[in-house]
Amino acid sequence: MSISDNLKKVRDRIASAARHAGRDPSSIKLIAVTKTVDIERIREAVAAGAGVLGENRVQEAKEKIEKLGPLASWHLIGHLQANKVKYAVKLFDLIHSIDSFQLAQEVDKQAAKIRKIQDVLVEVNISGESSKVGIAAVDAANLIGKAAVLKNISIKGLMTIPPFFDNAEKARPYFKKLSDLSTRIGSENIPGVSMGELSMGMSGDFEVAVEEGATMVRLGTVIFGGRN
Repeated sequence: MSISDNLKKVRDRIASAARHAGRDPSSIKLIAVTKTVDIERIREAVAAGAGVLGENRVQEAKEKIEKLGPLASWHLIGHLQANKVKYAVKLFDLIHSIDSFQLAQEVDKQAAKIRKIQDVLVEVNISGESSKVGIAAVDAANLIGKAAVLKNISIKGLMTIPPFFDNAEKARPYFKKLSDLSTRIGSENIPGVSMGELSMGMSGDFEVAVEEGATMVRLGTVIFGGRN
């Protein structure tokens, strides 16, 4: 199947999962993950309507953005190192991976230098796995409260990566936990903070994530095929 066919199929699956949960399909944003995908295939995806592209690494995104130009909106979905922040704020419309106050401060500082207010999500290690980055769920509200005073970042919601399961249903409790955490933090009405976005769900489990409230799903393999 072509990338265009894959995108159509994926959109249908998102819409079906949304309707099953009584949600409006248009409230869910598809992020086409372009990690290791070549420029021509990315162009094909954009031509087929992929308006948001997600990259894991700043350097790889930089090279692609220079070649593609402003064809789409770019999101950083991978871990952000402090020494790459000055490039990230120039490249990305949304950074999904703020996981410490120090990183939030650095993003704020570098965004201020280019007179930008950088939209960000806070990455939560919802499973508590030691192999994963992200702030612990119990510390997320505190981080958001502290980061909310920073003038050049705007917190838009939460992101998580649950454990990998062969059966997507097993990921459901983790998605629900993030959704509940978002509601809880939202109820605190922290000035300048919006809990409007929930970035959760990848190729193997996105339908379950949508049913549990995802507003952004990060999909690579189901669009572009297996990675090299």
